[in-house]
Amino acid sequence: MIPRRLAPGDRLVLASHNPGKLREFSALLAPFGIEMISAGALGLAEPEETAPDFVGNARLKALAAAREAGLAALADDSGFCVAALGGAPGVLSARWAGPGKDFAAAMARVNAALADQADRRAWFTAALSLAWPDGTTATFLGRVDGTAIWPPRGGFGFGYDPMFIPMGSDETFGEMAPDAKEAISHRARAFVQLQAACFTAPATDPAAGQTRS
Repeated sequence: MIPRRLAPGDRLVLASHNPGKLREFSALLAPFGIEMISAGALGLAEPEETAPDFVGNARLKALAAAREAGLAALADDSGFCVAALGGAPGVLSARWAGPGKDFAAAMARVNAALADQADRRAWFTAALSLAWPDGTTATFLGRVDGTAIWPPRGGFGFGYDPMFIPMGSDETFGEMAPDAKEAISHRARAFVQLQAACFTAPATDPAAGQTRS
């Protein structure tokens, strides 16, 4: 099935209340002439994330926003995964930060769980799902591998960024300028696939897997 395409001038709901994600997606969408409005600005409720994986949660959030707003909606489900913790916090990344979204505490929890583990391999995964009010979806996956470090470094980014060094870099995501992070992030890698399939501009860099429904 060929996904529908969005054209310049179309409106798109970002199914997120996270200001950091809103900034990243605003930068990614800027070249396409698509008007983006957040679920928070529209007063949309955040659905409970009940799926067991990133793809399922991204679809769930995108469909809920699309149906409630009556517009195409884009949702992201992403998380920080640590090899020595069996991939945790993974889909529970936001929940590890608690209701107050205290990611300093969440990073400390990851470090405490790692204890003296020598294996510090980690990765970020992002699933991007674009949904329409009739239930059509297209979903894409991106991943970036690297190392979990302690103590955290840098004041840029959000979430677990300050404790993650992507492969090939000496800086954490928290130390990178936003445009440098956005060029290599898990979200950007998924977005390359999304733009190729669903926007008018051609993709310039094929990335990892994709699923559609």
